[in-house]
Amino acid sequence: MRIAYYAPMKPPDALVPSGDREMAGLIASTLVLAGYEVEIASVFRSYEGEGNPGRQEMLRIGAEQEAARLIERYCERPAEERPQVWFSYHVYYKSPDWIGPLVSRALGIPYVLAEASYAASRAKGPWAIGHLGAEAAIRSANLIFSMTKIDYAGVQKILTGRQIHRRLPPFIDPAPFAVMPHNERAPGEPVRLLAVGMMRYGDKLESYRRLAQYLTLTKRKDWTLTVIGDGPARKEVEEALAPLGDQRVQLKGAHPKFEMPKLYAEADIYIWPAANEAYGVALLEAQAAGLPVVAGKVRGVPDVMLDGQTGFLTPENDGEAFAGVVDFLISDADARRKMGETGRRFVTSMRTMEKASVILKHGLLAVVRNKPPRFAWRRRK
Repeated sequence: MRIAYYAPMKPPDALVPSGDREMAGLIASTLVLAGYEVEIASVFRSYEGEGNPGRQEMLRIGAEQEAARLIERYCERPAEERPQVWFSYHVYYKSPDWIGPLVSRALGIPYVLAEASYAASRAKGPWAIGHLGAEAAIRSANLIFSMTKIDYAGVQKILTGRQIHRRLPPFIDPAPFAVMPHNERAPGEPVRLLAVGMMRYGDKLESYRRLAQYLTLTKRKDWTLTVIGDGPARKEVEEALAPLGDQRVQLKGAHPKFEMPKLYAEADIYIWPAANEAYGVALLEAQAAGLPVVAGKVRGVPDVMLDGQTGFLTPENDGEAFAGVVDFLISDADARRKMGETGRRFVTSMRTMEKASVILKHGLLAVVRNKPPRFAWRRRK
């Protein structure tokens, strides 16, 4: 079966790395693993992050023009070479899908969403246009895969009985991280903390600021911090971390994906406050690498950890609690080892591409049985 795949927020081959790009690529690869033929339908970005209604309207018009172009192109193909399913990843008020519903309706094929979010509070305000597009896409979807419990609950409120709604927990390819042997620190050396995150303004910068604040509250000071990431807010991140001391904090910048397993293997504890984090691909990577994780209990983060087993989730904005569990893990090497082993088993057994491919395949088989009607489309002259 041929699938037209689209990520309105960021295409899988985007130049700037991010968790969103990583998951977009993982889902596309997992669909291939499940036996489907996947083609990137469009690289049109509908993302508008400033709350500019005029810009959102321009993006809507541009997306509808792109949809018309795609419909025309697909209609020129022989029937057996057209997509049988349209699949869009990550649709919400900042990156609505204006294209998929139009194309799938014209071709009479199922429209599928993964990681869609619905927030009624955005119906009014600067993102009202984007919210309208996201809501329309969700309401027109034949099948929706929700990746976190909070997204599942929000989307479920506006679905009809005819729509199929399934859980698809966040996942990764854990093999590169799980097979890398841990680089043990020398006796007497400080415990090695690790944080991974792009240095962007907004939530990422807020996570770094919280991290710096929380680490000043630790009673144990026998630790070092390695930071992997880069971006436009690097100067502000450096300023936030500066009070911790140059001898203790090392900023290594961004690294290519293939180097990440080695960097995780050189750490002892992974820490991240996760300010407004959707769920955090890096948290899964750290667990696959055998690291205990300390993170904020925010949004979908509880969906990628086993609290108290693979690490600790602390209340949002509770620096004392965060610092306290970091102190505990620094003090207890046996707890670090046991939690790390549990985290690796959790990810390598439950959060793999193979597990995700089964969920995706079952959902797609269910939706193609109830193929939607095709609507007439007239080619432009």
